[in-house]
Amino acid sequence: MAYTVKEIFYTLQGEGLHAGRPAVFCRFTGCNLWNGLESGRAAATCQFCDTDFVGTDGNLGGKYTAEALAQTILSLWPKDSATAAFCVLTGGEPALQFDQPLADALHALNIVIAMETNGTIALQAQPDWLCVSPKADTSLLITSGDELKLVWPQPMHPVDPTDFVHLHFRHFYLQPIDGLATNYTQACIDYCKAHPQWKLSLQTHKILGIE
Repeated sequence: MAYTVKEIFYTLQGEGLHAGRPAVFCRFTGCNLWNGLESGRAAATCQFCDTDFVGTDGNLGGKYTAEALAQTILSLWPKDSATAAFCVLTGGEPALQFDQPLADALHALNIVIAMETNGTIALQAQPDWLCVSPKADTSLLITSGDELKLVWPQPMHPVDPTDFVHLHFRHFYLQPIDGLATNYTQACIDYCKAHPQWKLSLQTHKILGIE
């Protein structure tokens, strides 16, 4: 299988439990909830996406074999590090492409695999760390994992955090939606304080001005 990648880059994870952790991000092209084109945003299931996942024109973008993709990801990790490489598979929707051959190729190089998915597609292989970010008006096929990160409040299609608290995740994060006229950070803070099962996630990479 050829894996189609928008970009690969080394940075700090900005969100959730691993915020601040060095990571190689591999952003796959394509998503099942939006075609990525502004002309299709209004009709998309997920209308608030802030990511460009169309085409292969980003840093190290292109088509890869499993082995070549794993080697490229590893090449961005500091070569003298005693810490295993940590990669985040994202998109778009990485579950459209991530499969067992790629998992095997990454693990063969001792790369720890994290995935951020919308949870609407059954996984073909298991990452080492699974973060599900639910979107309103979708049906979750993945109902367990390490981290559930809900972008909230999703005003275009309201979503209720209580709909997810029965699911089998180790950590529950509420992250204020970005890019709207209203700043919902305080609303998320207030919700977490009133419902301590939830923790606050901020997009620290945007606050810091890093990729």
